[in-house]
Amino acid sequence: MSNKKSIAILGSTGSIGTQALEVIKSHPENFQVEVLTAQNNVDLLIQQSIQFRPNAVVIGNDAFYDKVFNVLDPLGIKVYSGEKSLASVVQMDTIDVVLTALVGYAGLVPTIKAIEAGKHIALANKETLVVAGELVTSLAQEKGVNIYPVDSEHSAIFQCLVGEFHNPIEKIILTASGGPFRGRSRKFLESVKKEQALKHPNWDMGAKITIDSASLMNKGLEVIEAKWLFNLREDQVDVVVHPQSIIHSMVQFEDSSIKAQMGLPDMRVPIMFALSYPDRLKADFPRFNFMDYPQLTFEQPDSDTFRNLALAFHALGREGNAACILNAANEVVVSAFLEDKISFLGMSEVIENCLDKVHFIKTPSLEDYIATDKETRIKALELIN
Repeated sequence: MSNKKSIAILGSTGSIGTQALEVIKSHPENFQVEVLTAQNNVDLLIQQSIQFRPNAVVIGNDAFYDKVFNVLDPLGIKVYSGEKSLASVVQMDTIDVVLTALVGYAGLVPTIKAIEAGKHIALANKETLVVAGELVTSLAQEKGVNIYPVDSEHSAIFQCLVGEFHNPIEKIILTASGGPFRGRSRKFLESVKKEQALKHPNWDMGAKITIDSASLMNKGLEVIEAKWLFNLREDQVDVVVHPQSIIHSMVQFEDSSIKAQMGLPDMRVPIMFALSYPDRLKADFPRFNFMDYPQLTFEQPDSDTFRNLALAFHALGREGNAACILNAANEVVVSAFLEDKISFLGMSEVIENCLDKVHFIKTPSLEDYIATDKETRIKALELIN
């Protein structure tokens, strides 16, 4: 019997997906690729499939099916297309871990289907827990499925909790770089363009997450994700701006001790930890040197200027489908901002408006979440146009 873990990577052509394949390539004795999926990046998906020879691939955009099939079918690789195939392929018996690296709401249904099939989840798609955290975590508990966080902040908390699971958490402290506009005024933000917002000081990420980081929505989504991952109350989650991005997050225990996880900004570290847990694998990643960072600094986030963080805490406290509304509205406004259809500060205004006007449901079902997402997107587009 092989001790290799068979990995399905949902979103293999994105930032997390490509770095996960780097990790897998470096540890062929530990991992093998079972499934790769992409939405539109057909050429890279084909290239990855030729290199890693998965059992199956899914191209989300049906228009590219023939192109992928014609290249990969002769190699014995099964080719599927469309959303339904994505939700179906994660249930394959041969999969051990599903790495959900899709961006946004698209990750919800495939992750739920994987959990229903008893697959452990390496979660890089924070929106899954933002949108339907109670439903997803309850289902994982019912199915005996582990959810291993891939976000650097949540991985840091998870690493700090190893060996401490019996000790109650007093609070967690999520660190934020502050993004490219840290310290800037609302007046400055009124005129910023997408080119400025896409220049993150420390991390190399996709466009959507980079804009979220600039607006502090990424940290707001992480606050909500942390609540569900670690079973916390709203008042047990704190955020501190740490511009150097060396301390990735911290846990404070009831005896006042704080544990922090540190290292250079490199997403391959939390990806590898999620895939290899409970083992730590040897890696040749660059090492942190304290002498290169003689000062690590911290400051309070400016949630008056960057309204999205306050809106996320509001949605967290309200519960129900409020975070689903927050997420759907944010996905619409970020897309609009990248198309120069809305201002940087206008994004928060639309999100707040949606939270006020979209129908609130206290105890939503999966169908309610789907309906809320659709209703919110319609409302957000109306407000933009």
